[in-house]
Amino acid sequence: MRAESLAFLKAIVNAPSPSGYEQRAAEVYRAYTREFADRVYTDVMGNTIAVLNETGTPRVMFAGHMDEIGFIVKHISDEGFLYFGPIGGHDPIIAVGQRVLVHTKHGSIPGVIGRKPVHLLDDEDRKKVPQLHELWIDIGAKDKADAASVVRIGDPVTIAVEFQELRNGFATARGFDNKMGAFVVAEALRLLAEDRPKAAVFAVATVQEEIGLRGARTSAYGIDASIGIAVDVTHASDYPTVDKRRVGDIRPGKGPVICRGANINPRVFELLVETAEAEGIPYQLEAVGGGTGTDANAMQLNKAGMATGLISVPLRYMHTPCEVLALEDVENAARLLAAFTKRLNSDMDFTP
Repeated sequence: MRAESLAFLKAIVNAPSPSGYEQRAAEVYRAYTREFADRVYTDVMGNTIAVLNETGTPRVMFAGHMDEIGFIVKHISDEGFLYFGPIGGHDPIIAVGQRVLVHTKHGSIPGVIGRKPVHLLDDEDRKKVPQLHELWIDIGAKDKADAASVVRIGDPVTIAVEFQELRNGFATARGFDNKMGAFVVAEALRLLAEDRPKAAVFAVATVQEEIGLRGARTSAYGIDASIGIAVDVTHASDYPTVDKRRVGDIRPGKGPVICRGANINPRVFELLVETAEAEGIPYQLEAVGGGTGTDANAMQLNKAGMATGLISVPLRYMHTPCEVLALEDVENAARLLAAFTKRLNSDMDFTP
């Protein structure tokens, strides 16, 4: 991966962007894409859209959501502890003992998620999974007034870990799901800018996917593309306890994953496979019988319908602070998306 692209990936992954609070990631996305896009704008929902060849045909929408899971401050106790709720889907056991950042109007404040230590738990409590409402954030406040002088109800919270490279081209971060997808759609647009396609391309860093595919729904309506590709992560199955019979044989480093199923237009699927094979891009397949739970759901059901596809990157340990993927898969996902778009023309019929 070229140095400038890797720097962008690190920057957008590290930018705190829990659903509903994506402004920092949007700033990173705008700064990168304005170097090669014809136009970059943010809509009223918060989606950030980079456009190339706006008058071309057909109209194509890329979607990679830039929001991540996080927490939201719900209550400040008399002692100055912050009680919080979830933004997106959490395994509560992951939260215990984590260092966090509370993102306030005046900057980010460090804290830790506290729980009664194991020495003081009785036997029954030790067997229970803690619930998020039973945990609290300790920012070192003296009391409620002290905490409330810097934190407001509704301030978002993210776990305080950042991008780190591992061995053999692997990397870990708390927000690969799915700021990695926002990176891929931007990188695909950059590749297309070097050899402009016939299609009009709208690369969207969508918002609020983790709480209901909300940004994809509004941006798809506004753009009104006939073809759309969502980019997201999917479950890797190459580590202990994951059942391949349930999720398929999906391995990081073996290429991006092309989805097949009811959420996917069959002609889009075949063209993605043909493109990967023609370009020598390694790929894997996954099957989903119904909705995929990705932005492709909202895109497919926009207005009278959109011919949708889904490209995913295999991810270990999804919705944890230590998500792991292979950087080569990320790069190849962008290559596949760009090469697919170059093959499009206005005469193509995507009716099944």
